[in-house]
Formats: sequence, C-alpha cells, structure tokens
Amino acid sequence: MTGSAGTGKTTLCAALGAQLGLPVVPEGMREYLERTGVDLHDFSPQQLRALVEDLWAERVVAEAQPAWIADRCSVDFGAFWLLYRFHHQRDAATDRFMATFRERAAVYDRIVVLPLGGIALQRDGIRSANHWIQLNFQLLLDGLLARWVPPERVLSIPATVDSVVARTRWVSDRL
Repeated sequence: MTGSAGTGKTTLCAALGAQLGLPVVPEGMREYLERTGVDLHDFSPQQLRALVEDLWAERVVAEAQPAWIADRCSVDFGAFWLLYRFHHQRDAATDRFMATFRERAAVYDRIVVLPLGGIALQRDGIRSANHWIQLNFQLLLDGLLARWVPPERVLSIPATVDSVVARTRWVSDRL
C-alpha cells in the first residue's frame, strides 16, 4: 500500500491481510512514535534521517518473509527522502538509499495507491492533517511511481471507492 497519511492504508492492509491470510508488514513510523511518545517535529534533520534509515532496515528484514502485505512500500521511503530533503545532503549513502528504494520496488507484485482526499484527514497527533503537506507527499509518490514502477503493477484506487469493504473488493478483484 502507498499513499499520503490518512488515506486508509493501515485499515486496508489489515482487511486484505485477514482476507488473504497474509501477515501485514507494519508502517513503522506510527508504531515508533506511539511507543516512544516523541514528537517528530522535535527531531533534528540528522535524527530524522537516522530514524528513516532505521525504519528502512527494519522494513527490509520484515519483507524477507515469503509473502506479505506492506503498509507503505519502498517508494514511500524514496518520497520521505525527498520530502525531508535528505537529498540536499548528497553523499554516497543518499545515492545508495535512493537506488535501493528503486530496486526494491521490483519485489512488490502490485503497489496499491490510495487516493488523497478519499477519506477526510484526521488530527491524531502523529500525522499532519495539513492537506498541502499531504498533497506534496502524494505528488512525490506519484512521480516516483511513474518513474520506477511499470504501470501495469500499479493499482490506483479511485477516490469514489471509499469504504474498507469496497476497497478490499476493488483490490481483490484486480489481484
């Protein structure tokens, strides 16, 4: 699953995982923030980059199992890298991580894109409810998907398909 915050990725992953009998690879960031109680806005750019790198390392291990559904994908990590401007710190690590994110996109059978605006953004203290921040992230995702993933492997859920049941059926019908 991919999409900006608040689009229903976690809910859809849980529903599809239950339907298909597959484990869900969690998003990571939400779990980290809930577990630690830290405010992401208090992080320095170096701390935020280190956190994204740590979450990526955890993701690679979690995706080593034979079959799964992922709440977020490697393309999301590429978009985070760009959104948080880690690319302004151009170094071998940035080049390596961006290449890795791109290469890892090939391991996904399908990447399901949830639409921004299909569900109203909620203030939950973790993700930003600012529509413009979420639009910026969604546009980064859309651009990276267009460049990195063959179009036949991308499933974009229409905004009009807005219930968990309808979304689960929509994705299942296309798998």
